[in-house]
Amino acid sequence: MVYFSSTTTYFGESKAAAMVNYVVDDLHATLKALRDEGVWVDPKVEEYDYGKFGWIMDPDGNRIELWEPLPKK
Repeated sequence: MVYFSSTTTYFGESKAAAMVNYVVDDLHATLKALRDEGVWVDPKVEEYDYGKFGWIMDPDGNRIELWEPLPKK
């Protein structure tokens, strides 16, 4: 579990104190499918040497992180 300070901006506009993180197989396809269904999708996607990250907001305003880890070598 990762803990954040109470003043973090990592959760975006969400007022939640925690964020759910889901592992997905194809981040860009998942974000497109969610966007097509009317889900709010953060336009920012971050890519690192260990995977890609994207974010959505649920109907209650909770930010959710989606992570596509890189394949294991």
